[in-house]
Amino acid sequence: MADNSDPESQTEDPTQKRLEEALERGDVAKSQEINTWFMIAGGTLVVSTFSGSVGSGLVTPMRNLLANSWMIKTDPGNLLVLVQQIEGAVLAAVGIPLLMLVLAAIAGNMLQHRLVWSAESLKPKFSKLSPAAGFKRIFGKQAAANFLKGIGKLIAVGVVMTTILWPERHRMEAMVKLDPSGMLGATTGMTIHMLGAVVAALAIVAIADYFFQYRSWFQRQKMSLQEIKDEFKQSEGDPHIKGKIRQLRQQRSKKRMMAAVPKASVIITNPTHYSVALSYERGMSAPICVAKGVDNIAFKIREVAREHDIPIVENVPLARALYATVEIDQEIPMEHYHAVAEVIGYVMRMKRGFSAARQ
Repeated sequence: MADNSDPESQTEDPTQKRLEEALERGDVAKSQEINTWFMIAGGTLVVSTFSGSVGSGLVTPMRNLLANSWMIKTDPGNLLVLVQQIEGAVLAAVGIPLLMLVLAAIAGNMLQHRLVWSAESLKPKFSKLSPAAGFKRIFGKQAAANFLKGIGKLIAVGVVMTTILWPERHRMEAMVKLDPSGMLGATTGMTIHMLGAVVAALAIVAIADYFFQYRSWFQRQKMSLQEIKDEFKQSEGDPHIKGKIRQLRQQRSKKRMMAAVPKASVIITNPTHYSVALSYERGMSAPICVAKGVDNIAFKIREVAREHDIPIVENVPLARALYATVEIDQEIPMEHYHAVAEVIGYVMRMKRGFSAARQ
């Protein structure tokens, strides 16, 4: 979506859904300089920690092999065993250093983002064949940043190497007189020192590049107001459709409520606005609200109550209080027990008096 939108209209920060979609496509903020730094740092650690053990681990079996070469049998079986022994010695010597380099490469990616598995980058895109797109890639902002980054790396490494090697120039001239073993020992410390300084210098380049890559990636994910509205409709639903659904639910709820009015024991009303229908039977802990409403709904409740001979009692403050504090199918609050009990008692006395009069 971001590629097809007008960059000038993309003024809004991306939503979480947009960022997750970018991650699924494999579009993540990634600096190759971070990976390079981890590899160089891992190589420096390997050289400083394992150079001696790796050297001795390789030199000893090779020296023994050359010293006893006259004893080697050249039949296929013995040669295969010899090759396997050499392979085992090499793996034993370089196995841990290689594992450290692999872990450094993985760490360089994991530090920037979680693991991503996506085939999106493998799909053919005809936009890559566009001359305009190719020109933009060659002379665009990213290409300029890569060029400046390369110049910066060259300058940083050049300054570091000059700073370290220039004071050692006389010592390096004397190394030509040393035997190979002595020269190896002299250059190892210098190499480690130089690699450590290069790692420190490239750390600055890597951090700066990461922030640049993250900013560029974040800018690519920005959205227009229309895209945010479209995404909201897709995730939350069209507001017009939601309004229709809400209206249907309200109509069904109203029908169920009106169907419960004939089961009420009494209707407490403010004749102009409020009506609350309560149901109570012996053994119940408290009366239950089976219907309530204002204005037209209140009028409809009273109309249904008259059709089914449900007593209607006018009590303005109680009707207002019950409407505000009790929901349908819930018991009335405790603070209204006394007032409602008086109303229900009054209704029951009226019913008993009516029954006695009929007899």
